[in-house]
Amino acid sequence: MKRSLEEIRGKIKRGEATVFTAEEITIMVLDGDETRVNGVDVITTGTCGIMSGTAAIFHLPVAEAGTFKKAKSILLNGVPGFPGPCPNEWLGSVDLMVYGTNHSINDPQYGGGFLFKDLVRGEEIEVEVESWQGEIIRSSPTLNDFQTAQMVGTRFAFKNYTAFVNPTSQPISSIFNAVDMNGPFQGISFSGCGELNPLQNDPQLNSLTKGAKVLLNDSEGIFIGPGTRSSPAKPNMMLTADMHEMDPHYLGGFRTGAGPEVYNSVATAIPVLDDSILKNTFIKNEDIKLPIADIRGRHSILSATDYGSVWRDVEERPAYDEEDCRLCQQCLVEERCPTGAFQNNLLNVKKCFGCSMCKFACPYQIFHMKTGQVEMDWEGEHLTIPVTCRQSDLKRARELAEELKNRIIHGEFVI
Repeated sequence: MKRSLEEIRGKIKRGEATVFTAEEITIMVLDGDETRVNGVDVITTGTCGIMSGTAAIFHLPVAEAGTFKKAKSILLNGVPGFPGPCPNEWLGSVDLMVYGTNHSINDPQYGGGFLFKDLVRGEEIEVEVESWQGEIIRSSPTLNDFQTAQMVGTRFAFKNYTAFVNPTSQPISSIFNAVDMNGPFQGISFSGCGELNPLQNDPQLNSLTKGAKVLLNDSEGIFIGPGTRSSPAKPNMMLTADMHEMDPHYLGGFRTGAGPEVYNSVATAIPVLDDSILKNTFIKNEDIKLPIADIRGRHSILSATDYGSVWRDVEERPAYDEEDCRLCQQCLVEERCPTGAFQNNLLNVKKCFGCSMCKFACPYQIFHMKTGQVEMDWEGEHLTIPVTCRQSDLKRARELAEELKNRIIHGEFVI
């Protein structure tokens, strides 16, 4: 089978294209339904998870023209931004960049990821500018007041992730776990959406070429090219999209043992131009290796498992037994929930990331969730280690892959 992109675009335009998600393709292959698979035109993929290489480029009017010469520093809800490179002299506005991993100077648990979500939700934020002459200018804009709000991902959607354990008896603080990780081998933290992940389905970037369109947090964006630290063996993606068009459901802050991080959601479309592109999408979770490393150093590989052990036959969200809740004065779940989804004894399912921290934080087992487990051998002992922290959200990834599929079917997204 060999066909052109124009042929597939023509089928989409006529409403004749057959589109499936990568997970649906894998299920059909496992079921032996080769006839339907061979007729597929486009396959959509998705991922959602911690993506530290997130930044936003803003242009923000903060005062009347002529009010101050240029900005020396700027805070957005206490999160530091970096003014420039354009000085915007005497224009009353600021060009700036904000990192998703920047931490608020007022609240160590609030960072760039939480700020981005608040902006996309349409909330007012508090901006404080200090000029080079020492003036302090304050304003309370919403995202609509930002003339430019462009998210740039320097390294998104890694093909190869690593899972982490703590082999020591001392708690270890790390960005790779929602709280300090206890040991030895009391739990495992991992990232990646396995068989649905974009670069698992197009590892050689045959279809995902520079300029290809993507959905980044539900905003139509562009694949700029391979991201930082990308290599043929371990590729990742550099992406950009307009934050004005994003859906707050798909992005936000995620607190870790080393401070707040940022999560994003990405979906891509793979036009099936030949058999090799199609066969790459047949991959299943059990075929995708997941190295297990010492949380003190991501290159200290101890063992390996696969994504089948962490994603197959698990639950995406916890069940909360509200009637049995002990209403603890100091609630460990509320303290440790990375996205702030559990507050005042209520679980906000829209904020929930499905990380599973609540299940293991509550001493009374009020939260129930099937999270999977991994098997590994260590110093002559066979260990069974439960998944205690997911830093990727398969539910959001599935939703965005399905959203992209529907847009293509209805001619709303041109590949």
